[in-house]
Amino acid sequence: MLVGTAYTLFMRRKSIFGGLAKAFAELSGGAAARQAASRTERYMSSKTVFSLIAVFFVLMAALYIYMTGLVLGAIVAAIVMLVAGFFFATVSGYLVGLIGSSNNPISGLTLSTLVIAALLMVSLGVSGPGGVAAVLGVAAVVCVSSAVAGELLQDFKVGYILGGTPRTIQIVELIAVLCASVVMYFPVLVLHEGNIKSGGTGSGDRNLPAPQAGLMAALAQGIVGGEMAWPLIVIGIMLGVSMIMVKVKSPMLVAVGMYLPLATTSAIFVGGLIRWVVDRFAERRRLNAAQKTRVENVGILAASGLIAGEALVGLGTATCVFFDVKLPEIFESPSYVAGLLVAALIVYLLVKVPLDNAGRADEPAPPAAMM
Repeated sequence: MLVGTAYTLFMRRKSIFGGLAKAFAELSGGAAARQAASRTERYMSSKTVFSLIAVFFVLMAALYIYMTGLVLGAIVAAIVMLVAGFFFATVSGYLVGLIGSSNNPISGLTLSTLVIAALLMVSLGVSGPGGVAAVLGVAAVVCVSSAVAGELLQDFKVGYILGGTPRTIQIVELIAVLCASVVMYFPVLVLHEGNIKSGGTGSGDRNLPAPQAGLMAALAQGIVGGEMAWPLIVIGIMLGVSMIMVKVKSPMLVAVGMYLPLATTSAIFVGGLIRWVVDRFAERRRLNAAQKTRVENVGILAASGLIAGEALVGLGTATCVFFDVKLPEIFESPSYVAGLLVAALIVYLLVKVPLDNAGRADEPAPPAAMM
């Protein structure tokens, strides 16, 4: 993941430094040029952006000092947060533009940040629970910034297609992040407590797995505690370099697939097979490019609906357990035969519905899906 992130940054170095140069040029007196720009080219002023960054840098440094009880270590952690957040947000936005937000390797970027922050903490002599807290605090902020960067780039893309104003999109995104920060605490609490009431141990057990969080905890404790298996890290770096040399499309996605649960990767593989079947039928029916785009859009929307639906059902059952509401017998003792039949029906619909919505051959091509 570290190698893949560094490689992506290197490939995008011109656009990164070009954007920085433009931002600093605006700081030195580009207000007139900003006002002269068309509405669809107006973004938040660089002064506002850098002022907000400075404010939150001070706030996060104070929070890290409170969490760790260390001044120097907390300030270094805040600096790492700032630098890593900038560069990894760039990587996230770039990858989302290429492969969509559903494949945004946020966990890989977060783990890369965690390793960098942990190494710096160790070099400063910071250890124990305070060092682990600082490392996890930095990783959490970079994780959120990378996720928001990917979504913001998607919103910019939609706004560009629909003729929106980038500045308004940025303001709404800030409001959305604040609202989500307040609301998301409650679903996480319900899932955690509901799992405990069902006989589990909370987040991270078999029925409520958290592989990324578990790996983050293991890395932070291993590096800061001096128990890290460095030969495995070196092997991973060599593997990343090898994948770049053989021109693997996205080394980070391969790395993410190495530690995700088999159930998750198996579902992704089945989804890939379904997509392959749909593509083969599209070729057999001699669909043109516009029709294939419509098939792809409908298929992605249907699959995204299944993902959201599964999450809502899981949250619904956890809420029932949280409030001691008796669930129907089918949830207590599910039938595997019925489950297989439903899965077969879903596969059939994921193939049939997109192909049935290919449209006529003379219809113009719609915008590509951005899920």
